[in-house]
Amino acid sequence: MRTQRGMTLIGFIIVLALVGFFAYIAMKLVPMYSEYYAVKQALKGLKAEPGIANKDPAKVQDLFFRRLYISYAENVKPANVTIERADNGWLMSVDYEVRKPLVANLDVVGKFSTSETLTNASRD
Repeated sequence: MRTQRGMTLIGFIIVLALVGFFAYIAMKLVPMYSEYYAVKQALKGLKAEPGIANKDPAKVQDLFFRRLYISYAENVKPANVTIERADNGWLMSVDYEVRKPLVANLDVVGKFSTSETLTNASRD
């Protein structure tokens, strides 16, 4: 007599619950990292902007937030951005925190930090 092989119903439910849990976690984490990627892309775009080192900090910050607005990044606030004078341009740093509720009183917290030196792009 041959015995049947395979997954039982209880085993299938446990595997399904684990897959659902990890999918739920991914739904919370992926938007946070997507926004961080948008912040990094906005900084790289500013770095490539011609004459960026000659602009005043308010204009640089305005250009940065315009780029973020296009990417629907809503967790970065003006208080999270610092612009300091560097040797031949600006050093722009963005430090922010994202907190998303997970389950009941548990939250997922992501702390993100990136910086870019904004100098005039050389033309060849």
